Amino acid sequence: MLIHQILKNKSLAGVATVKPGSKVSDAVKLLSEKKIGAVVVSNDGVRPAGILSERDIVAALGDVGTSCLDQTVDDLMTAKLVTCAPGDRAIQVLQTMTERRFRHMPVMDGDDMVGLVSIGDVVKARLDELSQQADALKNMIMGY
Repeated sequence: MLIHQILKNKSLAGVATVKPGSKVSDAVKLLSEKKIGAVVVSNDGVRPAGILSERDIVAALGDVGTSCLDQTVDDLMTAKLVTCAPGDRAIQVLQTMTERRFRHMPVMDGDDMVGLVSIGDVVKARLDELSQQADALKNMIMGY
């Protein structure tokens, strides 16, 4: 399965973004309201400057305490993004996310973000793919 197939059920409008310079506390509110694990930091919603995850915030809370909530997202975000493309295979993206230990990856078409996939999205797609393959093999064996 390819990443663009996963994105069919998702839209770029569904990617939560905050502008550079926003307070971490505002990003925390957004994460909580939308029940999501990461926000993309972007001026225009299309060209990401970074990504801020729950893990980034928890690490900062552990290091400096609640004062991190008054910092800007720029201070805590991961600016060196690892991204994927719509034509990438889901299994490769899953492997990268697992090896690099992160759960969200922007999907880029050139310089523009066209979506965001979570490890949950990719695992679900992989499980669906495996289920379809198992059904096809069963049907071949049973002569359907």
